Amino acid sequence: TGRTGDRTRNWLWGAPQELVGVVGLEIHAQIHSNTKLFSGSQVGFQAPPNSLVSFFDASLPGTLPVLNRRCVEAAVMTGLALNCTINRKSLFDRKHYFYADLPAGYQITQQRLPIAVDGTLTYSHLGGRKRNAVVTKSVRIKQIQLEQDSGKSLHDDYRNQTLIDLNRAGVGLMELVMEPDMSCGEEAAAAVREMQLILQALGTCQGNMAEGQLRVDANVSVHRPGDPWGIRTEVKNINSARNLARAIDYEIQRQMFVLESGGTVQNETRSFDGKTGHTIPMRDKEGLQDYRFMPEPNLPPLMVYEACSTAPPGVAPSQMVVLEEVRERLPELPSVRRQRLVETYGILPEHSFTLVNEDGLMDYFEAVVRETKAGPRKVIGWVMNELQGLLHQQNLRVSQSPISPQALAQILNLQENGQISSSIAKQVFQELWKTPGKTAQQIVKEQDLGMVNDSTEIHRICQKVVDSHPDQVQAIRSGNKKVLNKLMGLVQKETKGRADPVLVRAILEQKTS
Repeated sequence: TGRTGDRTRNWLWGAPQELVGVVGLEIHAQIHSNTKLFSGSQVGFQAPPNSLVSFFDASLPGTLPVLNRRCVEAAVMTGLALNCTINRKSLFDRKHYFYADLPAGYQITQQRLPIAVDGTLTYSHLGGRKRNAVVTKSVRIKQIQLEQDSGKSLHDDYRNQTLIDLNRAGVGLMELVMEPDMSCGEEAAAAVREMQLILQALGTCQGNMAEGQLRVDANVSVHRPGDPWGIRTEVKNINSARNLARAIDYEIQRQMFVLESGGTVQNETRSFDGKTGHTIPMRDKEGLQDYRFMPEPNLPPLMVYEACSTAPPGVAPSQMVVLEEVRERLPELPSVRRQRLVETYGILPEHSFTLVNEDGLMDYFEAVVRETKAGPRKVIGWVMNELQGLLHQQNLRVSQSPISPQALAQILNLQENGQISSSIAKQVFQELWKTPGKTAQQIVKEQDLGMVNDSTEIHRICQKVVDSHPDQVQAIRSGNKKVLNKLMGLVQKETKGRADPVLVRAILEQKTS
């Protein structure tokens, strides 16, 4: 099997390149709300099974939906952030399909007239030969629609039975439908990550893919530029941005291989296996399912007003969703944050990209800058190299860092004040990481890491190094200035890195001239 897999993989990646991929995404974002879309049931991820189920969620006869205003405002705010047109009037529909975890036998959604249409998501990813150039692209948002989530079916293969948990049934979703404007997994993953950051900044969705708060389906096809689009497949069950990129790239190469081998791509739904990196057939779509869409009879049209003054008489303010009020609450979006970071601190665009994309890193950086004399560019070096290096090494989030922004600022201030050298500063950082209860000053004092300020002592050590390395001194005098660095290293070894390198270099240059 291994040989076949390797051979298949070689064929896949050897497919001719005149075919190109076409990718569109459907994102289901769970709305961050205390209660469900049409009922007063609480929303909770790890609640005991079937403990958050109202009579309406269970579809008991005689129960009616009551629209959650918070969910409507979340969809409107998301639409505004994505440059959508907000429909002043939108409609709800019933989409019929029969699953055990959908008690009513239909889902309330927006098929005919959704709440928002015609938006744009601008996203960036690192490209270029060295992967350090920021490449910016955009994808069109076809629509955003409000709909109910379904429950969960839990399959117990051991007992050959399926268990149903209806806690998620009726939770509010925004379905964001993107046009097929992307061509590879990297672009799709970058677009989803940007969407995640926007939703989190807005507070409309927490965006945790591992908990199912953000679920992505990818529509993938291949064609030759200028030809009609090819037959597409839909890839489901993708639980991270990284796996999204892997699934799409594999599926593009698989379809290329099928076509180049004289075969036909099937219109089917596939799932992604994260262990093998392959997509697997789930079911075909040749027989198009009739969802029997019909207007939802228990919900009136959903109205959104430009201002309170444009609402008809008799509508209570508590029942209105007003565009100008939602616009005023829009926070700073990720793209604006990146621009502000570059303009305010003079850092590189790729650094602003990393600061904003990593949860909590921008706040950490700005907190250090506020409390240190070191310049922003020096701070960014420490945050990107020392801090992120250890966080990634130990698989920690920024919020879990043993070293607070204030502690890092103390280290940098000691260095700026000339009390410790740059190499000692890194040593103190490592010590603080291991013993976060201490301060930078305590570690410097306990381990005698302060700078050697006695110029007579430094002169003595430099003379000792010069006297014991006549060959290197002769090489320097013959014009090989690089050898001076070796002598500087020997002086620093003698002083345990505590001598001012500028002073050491000046003294050695004088003694070897």
